[in-house]
Amino acid sequence: MPRPSLTLRLLAPRHWAAWIGVGFIWLIAHLPFRILMRSGRQAGRLALHLNPERRRVAATNIALCFPELGATAQKALLRANLCDVGMMLAEFALGWMGSDRAIAKVPVTVDGLEHLEAARAAGRGVLLVGGHFSHLELSARLVSSRIRIAGMYRRMDSDVFEFAVLRSRLHYADAMFDKDDIRGTVRYLKQGGTLWYAPDQDMRSKDNVFVPFFGVKAATITATHHLARLSGALVIPFYHRRLPDDAGYVMRLGAPLADFPSDDAERDTARVNEQIESMAREAPEQYLWVHKRFKTRPPGEAKIY
Repeated sequence: MPRPSLTLRLLAPRHWAAWIGVGFIWLIAHLPFRILMRSGRQAGRLALHLNPERRRVAATNIALCFPELGATAQKALLRANLCDVGMMLAEFALGWMGSDRAIAKVPVTVDGLEHLEAARAAGRGVLLVGGHFSHLELSARLVSSRIRIAGMYRRMDSDVFEFAVLRSRLHYADAMFDKDDIRGTVRYLKQGGTLWYAPDQDMRSKDNVFVPFFGVKAATITATHHLARLSGALVIPFYHRRLPDDAGYVMRLGAPLADFPSDDAERDTARVNEQIESMAREAPEQYLWVHKRFKTRPPGEAKIY
């Protein structure tokens, strides 16, 4: 897939503020790794005092998903999670616009590549299913240095950010498919490609089913079932987490989900949620609890937020 070219339209004065934002992200991405991580933690401390609405959402999600924790432990997890949100800007910046040299210096271990190699030897495409963590963009960039991947994404509202981020992603990715480009995605998988995506947000789509996530009914897209059925791709869970003390990242490719897809889209979607829940339990403070995961409720159920 060719990288987009800059057009004169994007240089119009109405886009200058967006370009300043892109330039700021570029500067962050070119800080040394340890300074970048330190800056992210400082931003996280500021995040504790900003956007009370998102703080309330995160607190609600944590209380719903970790009822076994007492109030003190829930508050500690909330604080750690909000601090982690500050790391997101630093890690997204590095993932999008960090140089290849900078990415090569990030400490990372990747286990389970044998599952991917076996799939490729069999001529099968692969769906790498992950979750929305603060470091998901950086994780995609890091794993791409070992395997060729494509991604699915939602178009950005800003034309400038759409250009800059898509161009950056296509520096390391085979392709980037719009979330509605099912035909292109299936074709890529049928050709033996590896696609990374995260189906764990409330998309308010007609293709949602209500299946458990941490024991709470969550509206979840059935796309994993349908993509696997249409393409014949294997579904491989993609775990990733940040290590403490700037020690880098650990990534793991699990074994392909057995007997997937079945003839039951709802059951398959529940299995995907089980995998993402397992990922979130490994690093709960790094999961995106500020997202309104349970906004859409089953008919007759009260609103959560």
